Amino acid sequence: MTKQVQVGVIGLGGRGLGMLKSAILPNPAIKVVAVCDKYDDRCEVATGTVEMLQGYRPFQTQHYEDIIAMPEVEAIIILTSWADHINIAIAAMEQGKYVACEVGGAYSVQECWNLVEAYERTKTPIMMLENCCYTRDEMMLLNMVKQGVFGEVVHCSGGYMHDLRYEISHGVENRHYRLQNYIHRNCDNYPTHQLGPIAKVLDINKGNRMVSLVSMASKAAGLHEYVTNVKQDNQLAKVDFKQGDIVTTIIKCAGGETITLTLDTTLPRYYSRNYSIRGTKGTYNEENRSIFLHNHHMHLESKWPEQWGNVEQFREEYEHPVWQQYLQEGVREGHDGADWLVVKAFIDSVKNKTQTPIDVYDMASWMVVTALSEDSIALGSIPVAIPDFTNGKWINEKNEWK
Repeated sequence: MTKQVQVGVIGLGGRGLGMLKSAILPNPAIKVVAVCDKYDDRCEVATGTVEMLQGYRPFQTQHYEDIIAMPEVEAIIILTSWADHINIAIAAMEQGKYVACEVGGAYSVQECWNLVEAYERTKTPIMMLENCCYTRDEMMLLNMVKQGVFGEVVHCSGGYMHDLRYEISHGVENRHYRLQNYIHRNCDNYPTHQLGPIAKVLDINKGNRMVSLVSMASKAAGLHEYVTNVKQDNQLAKVDFKQGDIVTTIIKCAGGETITLTLDTTLPRYYSRNYSIRGTKGTYNEENRSIFLHNHHMHLESKWPEQWGNVEQFREEYEHPVWQQYLQEGVREGHDGADWLVVKAFIDSVKNKTQTPIDVYDMASWMVVTALSEDSIALGSIPVAIPDFTNGKWINEKNEWK
């Protein structure tokens, strides 16, 4: 049997327990030796889950420092609230533990610098678990971009468009951190789901970088409407939510490309990441799941709705090799299989003692969009500079993500 990586899992709320069940415990290369959450009942559920699926009871604690100090723990998987990600990550890196960290935005530019400096001081790799970089469509599109199908990419857009009114408004009952963020902050608080795949397409930190952004937020009306008339919560109805219903962020890249990100989580809507790629030879649009190529489709320009959904026509030629193999092995549960792939990529890095495919510079530059969007909005939607967390190394780096 292949040697198992001994892992400590920190953060056992809804996302943490879900990842434990779908992508961590089923992986034969992982042995969960310790679990942690500040709520004891969550620890008990996770411990019981490990015992049920792997046949033993792991060490459990309410203090993450206990797990980080365990000499047998080789890697830490952080699945906590956004505010705790970076502090726990740095503490683990200081102890030489590989770190995987769930997605979320940063609260300040400084904490992103702290993360980068911790890596450069310890040389301990960290990986953001951005599962959207591993979805089937995003990986096929990346493959098409790298093969030049869309020509020179000029613009990408995307976002996080997900009706979270129930989850946010039940934050007290469910001990969920989003509620306090929506009461006190106004920013793109969840930028990485589409920014991650876009960054890989545009070679961000690997020959290109993001240089500035400007953000604008709409008024905040959706949550007040929901808590007043749907949830009928008299206490929350008195709250002045700061988070705008729609936040739009425009990013300029060193290579001249632009990126538009949208946060849309407090109005009634369907789920979408609204991914689009605009290149000199073609276009992809997630909303109607279509690929329009100059050499193939110009004659259909005025009848394009008839071609909606044509993405499947490109599978045979452009399916990403990772997904070709994954489909043969059997796709797992968890965000259409992406959770399994992102955790597997991290564990493979730990086993092979190699750099992670989504590294500290990616993590810092994607997370900082939240803090900078908050600054831009607060200052009247002015442009703000995006730090170069690589300190110039992006110029000569090559994108190995294929």
